[in-house]
Amino acid sequence: MHDEFVMGNEAIALGALAAGVNLVCGYPGTPSTEVLETVAKRRGESTYVEWSVNEKVAMELAGGAAYAGARALVTMKQMGLNVASDPLMCLEYIGVKGGLVVLVADDPGPISSQTEQDTRSFAAFSRVPLLDPSSAEEAYRMVQEAFELSEKYQTPVFLRPTTRVSHGYASIRVKDPEEYVVHQAEGFVKDSGRWVIFPRLSFANHRKIEERNALLRDVFSDFPLNRTEPEDPSLAGLRKGVATGGFSWTYVMEARKNLGALRTLKVSTPFPFPEKLAVSFLSGLDEVLCVEELDPYIERELVYVCGKYGLKTRILGKTTGHMPLSGENSRDSVQAALAAFMGLPVPAVPADNPPPLPVRPPVLCAGCPHRASFYAVKQAMKGRKTVFCGDIGCYTLGNAMPLDMVDTCLCMGAGLGIAQSLNHLEKDRSCFAFVGDSTFFASALPGVVNAVYNQAEFTLIVLDNSTTAMTGHQPHPGTGRTMMGSVVEKVSIENILRGIGVSAVETVDPLNHALAVETVRKTADLPGVKAVIFRSPCVALFRSPARVSVDPAACVGCKKCIREIGCPALSVRDGKAVVDSAQCNGCTLCMQLCPAGAIRKEEAR
Repeated sequence: MHDEFVMGNEAIALGALAAGVNLVCGYPGTPSTEVLETVAKRRGESTYVEWSVNEKVAMELAGGAAYAGARALVTMKQMGLNVASDPLMCLEYIGVKGGLVVLVADDPGPISSQTEQDTRSFAAFSRVPLLDPSSAEEAYRMVQEAFELSEKYQTPVFLRPTTRVSHGYASIRVKDPEEYVVHQAEGFVKDSGRWVIFPRLSFANHRKIEERNALLRDVFSDFPLNRTEPEDPSLAGLRKGVATGGFSWTYVMEARKNLGALRTLKVSTPFPFPEKLAVSFLSGLDEVLCVEELDPYIERELVYVCGKYGLKTRILGKTTGHMPLSGENSRDSVQAALAAFMGLPVPAVPADNPPPLPVRPPVLCAGCPHRASFYAVKQAMKGRKTVFCGDIGCYTLGNAMPLDMVDTCLCMGAGLGIAQSLNHLEKDRSCFAFVGDSTFFASALPGVVNAVYNQAEFTLIVLDNSTTAMTGHQPHPGTGRTMMGSVVEKVSIENILRGIGVSAVETVDPLNHALAVETVRKTADLPGVKAVIFRSPCVALFRSPARVSVDPAACVGCKKCIREIGCPALSVRDGKAVVDSAQCNGCTLCMQLCPAGAIRKEEAR
């Protein structure tokens, strides 16, 4: 054993390796991404790892490995669980032989997601057991216990870190590689009565699932990380307690230092809920405040327990207005809620606390080819009735002024369906759907097939920057690299589109502004489904040594470069445009737009 200072996601990866994981797969999505990346860096020869094209495929891959008796880990964020839910629901009914851990990183806030989904509620819906770590150390331990539970009860098991667990750092005790479990998969054994799902098998297995979860309610009441803490004798007369779990537990523990101890229930296994432990905790209490993020999950479970066992304890939380219904908790918000609950004054915030940080909305990087792509489409379609359907990725930032080029954004790949439906309803509107290269492979293909089959009319814009940029530059089928380090043949977006039946497919560099505008204008006027692929590498991966600068004598102060493209490297000083050379990537888009020719390319440095 040795100590390491690690991110929570790194701790999960090290825990999976310590458990002898044989296969790890997933799709990148903040805040889950670093788990798979750490496995790829630290794995031994017996562990296979891949970025799958989407979460559904990853879940099926992991399920197949578990059929063969392997230990498999599949990773995603809460939005990805929606994509993976089809195979997951069936896997729960069919069961597994090896250990299958489904890591879903939830994002209270949300900080980097479309929604605030709570995987605890999905676990109850899907009947899949769930472990909810409150720290990096617990996450390291829980992923190993999750594999054991999965194999013992032949079920997938959720591990649900939230953003602060996934991205927080701690020094934890971890195993040395020679201490890792060596797990040998038995291999797939043919048995159509077990592995081929039919209604009769599902009916029989549903009963077994409910019986197993009833057993786990008792097992989890003795789970070491589920516990109650004794009441401070000085507060015995208050007969109050707090129930919490996940990262909110750490806020409660901090608040107790300032407010004094009170009886506390820590729920580390929200589903199946540790019922007997909850009854023991509630007995003798008049009121309990539930401190949790997202859904009032613990709160509802405790209300149910009170009703079932005839307990008179009053349960407070989100549904009673004592805790916020949405967003993240914080140390200060939890401390204030607990102080009000206990009838104590809220501790004063130290006067030397720094002021809040200014709000800085995210923007496309200086030199980002997506800016040039959006601007080319905007110029080509000027004066026409249009709709621009966006997608999830860096290019969602195309909604910001002055580009203002994202009219809709729902989920990955949805822009294609939205563009098709709007065109069916408004024949006089030119409809565009934007999608990134990674998202194209993940979720756009069915939309293109649907469009061709149903004779839709819209223009697909593929923003190909040769990486999965938003989540940290992971490879995908179009990059020619795999997570195992292999160099493979790139999957051609052009060939896929033509194979589906898209006859008009154009590829152009968006940084060649005049050609890009002409290509969009020409392609958009064609009938049916047509596509323009804007191909230019992400500036974060391929930083150009070239820069541009402004000749102040030639600049007329029209500010067109600033008003029209919104590049963060451009600003105004003394009425003249200036370029921040530290940010500039030499894309030359501003130079191509300048009516006075005042922006000029510098010699490469």
